[in-house]
Amino acid sequence: MRTRVLVTAAALAAAVTGGLLTPLAAAAEPSGQRGDFNGDGYPDVAIGVPEADGKAGAVVVMYGSASGVSPSRSVRITQDTPGVPGTAEPGDQFGENVTSGDVNHDGYADVIVGAPYEKADGRPDGSLSVIWGGPRGLTDGGIALHAPTADDRNFGQGAAFSDLDGDGTPQLQVVSGRHFWWYSEATPQGDGSDVALGLEHDFLPEDVRLDGVAAGRFGGGSSADFVVYGTRGDGSGDYLATFRGGPGDIGYYHSVLSDGGTATRSVAAGDIDRDGSTDLVTGEPADGGGAGAVTVWWGAPGGLNTGREPARYDQDSPGVPGTGGAGDRFGADVSVRDVTGDGYADIAVGVPGEGAGGSDRGRAVLLRGSADGVGDTGAQSLHQDTPGVPGTGEDGDRFGAGVHLADVDQDGSADLFAAAVGEDLGADEDAGAVWTLRGGASGVTTEGSAVFSGADVGFTANAGLRFGEVFDH
Repeated sequence: MRTRVLVTAAALAAAVTGGLLTPLAAAAEPSGQRGDFNGDGYPDVAIGVPEADGKAGAVVVMYGSASGVSPSRSVRITQDTPGVPGTAEPGDQFGENVTSGDVNHDGYADVIVGAPYEKADGRPDGSLSVIWGGPRGLTDGGIALHAPTADDRNFGQGAAFSDLDGDGTPQLQVVSGRHFWWYSEATPQGDGSDVALGLEHDFLPEDVRLDGVAAGRFGGGSSADFVVYGTRGDGSGDYLATFRGGPGDIGYYHSVLSDGGTATRSVAAGDIDRDGSTDLVTGEPADGGGAGAVTVWWGAPGGLNTGREPARYDQDSPGVPGTGGAGDRFGADVSVRDVTGDGYADIAVGVPGEGAGGSDRGRAVLLRGSADGVGDTGAQSLHQDTPGVPGTGEDGDRFGAGVHLADVDQDGSADLFAAAVGEDLGADEDAGAVWTLRGGASGVTTEGSAVFSGADVGFTANAGLRFGEVFDH
């Protein structure tokens, strides 16, 4: 793609220096809500940057506020940040996946960061770090967890934080390349004394290579159910399975949703039809020769796949903007939250291979939730040439490679974050950038939209950074 200089949020706010920022003012009371790391009542956004510093990796947290997010209210964390365990080394990919939860039950959400390729002497590959939240933000260091068994690999490939056993207190779950692990409600110490439990009825095929995990109350009950996904070792396709949480034998009640089909590359969960059960959305960007599709697996009292039939959507479905074409990669990333404030969760879909007037310029699509499921009206398509969106679309930008919905200003409508990982910054190719677009009753609006890059939050080596490729899920 041709090189240009992107006008970013740095023009509006001072550039952030490396390392942790000056602590924010303490909140009067911690909110304890998911994603609120400093307890001020506004959800924050965590961005994984696994390509940073020779793939040593980093995480950037943008603090929410009544005015949204800004690089001037952010923090950049690596394994060399004081108090964060480990040592940043090329290839670790710290930030390959990111989630959040109040792991130590102090009322502040903590950042949970996977580094599945970290290598440590005498340990299987991979680690999972928990960076403690608090009234001053993420300034209190953290712990690192490692694989419980010597035969494991890529520990920290994915993580979730939810109430697995239904006792009212959530706990940490981790997947490696081979296993699903879960911890008790006690605060993990990271000193080798923590006990991780596996599935008591291990239904996973021996050759499956797990990529991630998603949690939700898919059965509408008090305990979380889980979905694990990955690929078959023989290359025969994807593997997607769900199992019920609750007291008793974890993994006993399970169901294989897909085995050998088109590979799942992204997952998200939310109540799209507002029936009280969480629904699962999976993105299959290679479906249909790379045109891509998303599938909605409906929650029901018996769990996923026990109610109405799954629904598949692509760019040739009624009401979905665009026309499917080879290489569009519709579903490369998905996120589920209520954008319009009507109580129905909506679906953001990344389409990074869409031409949008060129080649691989990309777009993001918003599909509306409704009582009937995904509505066939009101969908939106946004890209860099949409009026009001900063910048200009160029070949290879891959806008929509990462998408994320979060109500960072607490106005009742989730805002859209969309990344173009192929965006160039001057001579730095594939530096990446993230756009923020406000949500409202009519959907996503471009009024007050902004864009920021890795350079705005303190990165000095931006070529190949692919900023925005990984969001908190």
